Amino acid sequence: MGCRDVHAATVLAFLSGTASVAGLLAAVLLPNWRQMRLYTFNKNERNVTVYTGLWIKCARFDGSRDCVIYDPQWYTAVDQLDLRVLQFALPLSMLTAVSALFLCLIGMCNTAFVSTVPNIKLAKCLVNSAGCHLVAGLLFLLACAICLTPSIWVIFYNNHLNRKYEPVFSFDISVFIAIASAGGLFFTSVLLFLWYCACKSLPSPFWQPLYSHAPSMHSYASQPYSARSRLSAIEIDIPVVTHAS
Repeated sequence: MGCRDVHAATVLAFLSGTASVAGLLAAVLLPNWRQMRLYTFNKNERNVTVYTGLWIKCARFDGSRDCVIYDPQWYTAVDQLDLRVLQFALPLSMLTAVSALFLCLIGMCNTAFVSTVPNIKLAKCLVNSAGCHLVAGLLFLLACAICLTPSIWVIFYNNHLNRKYEPVFSFDISVFIAIASAGGLFFTSVLLFLWYCACKSLPSPFWQPLYSHAPSMHSYASQPYSARSRLSAIEIDIPVVTHAS
């Protein structure tokens, strides 16, 4: 299968990127980034667990799913530095990944529906499918770094809070979802880079589309003067007449 065809690698990369963006969205919306468990020694009362998210905070009694205290304005009063950084980092990572998905989709549609040999007058204006996938891979890698770094920092900052106050803090499921989504973004970028490297084995310039050029389109420039200067009037074929003995 040629590089102009939609490979399974590009389709798998698009699906993996979509799943990773969905995971990031779930991590952003879930109020499960940090738990603070408050114990009581009164037998007539129940322990309380405070679930802290990026946007809301919820306090629940043990064995109950209802929030005793629900703070929908928590995002304006976040007093934990790691969560404040995540409020900006995760949406930025999602925006970068969505842009990469859009580029990946453009490249897939271009390889699937554009003719093999384009019009030479429009060659410089055509969508470069190889360039789309390459830039998409770089954007996926950037989105992975933006998401992964502050998500891992939550784990270390949680240990800092336990040392500073009391060992009542623990990170929750949203941390694992964000790290897994970052891994999915990295896997997506690797797939696109592998596809690009496999296609660059073709004789095509670095940034030009990977369609099969017609013989007259391999070079847009005329031969250099040094190559043409070798020709002279002496090299013109002159018929030689030989006399038979």
